[in-house]
Amino acid sequence: MKQRLFYAVVALSLLWVACSKESSTNANTVADSSSTGNTEVINPEDTVTHDRIYQFKVLDGHGDSVSLSQYRGQVLLVVNTATSCGFTPEYTELQEFYENYADQGFTILDFPSNQFFQAQGSFDDIHDFCTSTYNITFPQFNLIDVNGANASPLYVWLKSKKPGDIPWNFTKFVINRKGEVVDRFDARTSSMRLVENSIKKQLNQ
Repeated sequence: MKQRLFYAVVALSLLWVACSKESSTNANTVADSSSTGNTEVINPEDTVTHDRIYQFKVLDGHGDSVSLSQYRGQVLLVVNTATSCGFTPEYTELQEFYENYADQGFTILDFPSNQFFQAQGSFDDIHDFCTSTYNITFPQFNLIDVNGANASPLYVWLKSKKPGDIPWNFTKFVINRKGEVVDRFDARTSSMRLVENSIKKQLNQ
């Protein structure tokens, strides 16, 4: 009897240890998933529009969370930028687009990225350069990755709608007033005129 009791106690102890380890593993998994360093998270208030850009939150230059739902109903141009790229002068035309069409419900969401090693420095360095050199006034957000394991969830979503990794800086996505991706343009193969025509088409719908 004592031997059976002993084995029963040992079995219960082993079961308790196994359960404790599983619980700890699950807890660590949750913690890890919440500390990936990504700049965007799903907005639980926008689950109804889970297939639109409004589901995302991003970090501004101060590290504060910004919900993209604030741009609901606008035509958007989402672009990954760099300050030392051959396409950096496109900032001039982007600012012109913003000035010409902002009053019609258009804005540009600028996401600097050093993934191609051409946007080095802090956000403040980048923002100061863009505002002093190109006088940009449209929203500019914190630096992100656009490809790979640490890619921004926003860009993972954008690429799922218009497939393919981001090939270079100044790749542009046009978002319609419903928050849906409608066009994608590679700066190396698409002129700014094509981008502007896409913007105007969406503004007129």
